[in-house]
Amino acid sequence: MDVHTTEQRRFNMSRVKSRDTRPELILRKALHAAGLRYRLHAKHLPGRPDIVFPGRKAAVFVHGCFWHGHDCPKAKLPATRPEFWREKITANQVRDEETRKRLQALGWRSLEIWECELHGRRRLPLEVVVERVTAFRNCTSSTEATLREG
Repeated sequence: MDVHTTEQRRFNMSRVKSRDTRPELILRKALHAAGLRYRLHAKHLPGRPDIVFPGRKAAVFVHGCFWHGHDCPKAKLPATRPEFWREKITANQVRDEETRKRLQALGWRSLEIWECELHGRRRLPLEVVVERVTAFRNCTSSTEATLREG
């Protein structure tokens, strides 16, 4: 049973941000401190990647664990309307896969960074995440067209 009214729940959900989220800001600040320069939310690319290295044709997505169905404690399905949420998250995952394929067809590589890797009890050391992004950015091998870690 939901503790909020339908109107309150709708209002709360309308305030969920899709860009400039806390995990995204944490990563951007760390990358900038490491001397990496990037573009944000490239409108001309499929899926509007959160961070883009145009000269390297490398796109980074910072995914929320719940919204993109990551296999971690942050992605716990709500008890209220579980079938609705399962369908919504599955649709997001299908869209993510399509976005990866479209980027690859355009000659771009993509990397997913998960919310749980950037904050919370199970977060990775920020240096590790920055190293991963840096290695991805610097990789030129066509065999590593898309990196996806969980």
